[in-house]
Parts: sequence; C-alpha cells; structure tokens
Amino acid sequence: MSQQPVAFLTRRETFSACHRLHSPQLSDAENLEVFGKCNNFHGHGHNYTVEITVRGPIDSRTGMVLNITELKEAIETVIMKRLDHKNLDKDVEYFAKTPSTTENLAVYIWDNIRLQLKKPELLYEVKIHETPKNIITYRGPYLLNGIYNPINKRIAHDSCTNISSDSD
Repeated sequence: MSQQPVAFLTRRETFSACHRLHSPQLSDAENLEVFGKCNNFHGHGHNYTVEITVRGPIDSRTGMVLNITELKEAIETVIMKRLDHKNLDKDVEYFAKTPSTTENLAVYIWDNIRLQLKKPELLYEVKIHETPKNIITYRGPYLLNGIYNPINKRIAHDSCTNISSDSD
C-alpha cells in the first residue's frame, strides 16, 4: 500500500497597518494597565510579514497541494485589499469590538482566508511577524475538552515587552 506524499506550501506577503491596543470591554484605566504605552490614543504602526501555509496531499495529476494562484488571490483579497495601509481599529469592522492584537489579527486572517479557498481544510497555519522579535502563529481554534478556552488577560509594565503584540 503506497501513501500519498503530503507537502506544506507557504506564501509570504508584507503589509503595513496601524492600530491601538485597546479593548472596549475594559475601562481606560484597565486598558492602560493591560496594554501600557501600546494603548497610546493615537496608536502606532507596523510593517507586518504574513506567512500563509497550506498542508495536504500532493495531487498526482497536477503535482501541487494547491494552485499557488488560488492562495495568492486569497491573500490579495483578505490581506492586501482589506488590511494594507489601513487603521485596523477604524477601517476593519472586525476590530470595532475586538482588540487589534496580532493574535486577533491572525484569527481574522485565518477565518477570512478559509472563506476564499476551495478546500479550506488545507489551511494549516497563519504566521505573522509583527516585528523581527515578535511572531504569532495561529493554527485554528483551541479546544479544551471540546470547549473554547480563552486566554487570561496580560499585565503591562513600563513598555510593551511583555505583550507579544507590540514589543519592539
């Protein structure tokens, strides 16, 4: 019995956007405590690098896991048209009530890339390099005993170094 080879295909893209780490579910004082200087009213920007990876069997007829053109078009629609040179908090409806952390940005990209793919089950990973030192990897919803388990809130200090979303 022969096994079909499985491969990972990754496409990388860069985009620029600004945001403010702020949660509408927290008071101003709580936002300052949690996000520190990254809660600056005027926000700040990033040059993000995003890697979208699909995983699947190599099709014996085409020799591909997925036509790279399909992935390229999905990235163009979801990332370049909707996020590039945007204020995430003001220009992207999803972030009106959801803090625009890089973790949540990865979830947004995951959910929307899946909607663009003919075989959404091939989506394996969304990786966002927010800075050269801060990288978020998202591989879909986290279930604990079949129940979604939200992460506890983080506490900020004098800088954003403890917040994976906006450290240097």
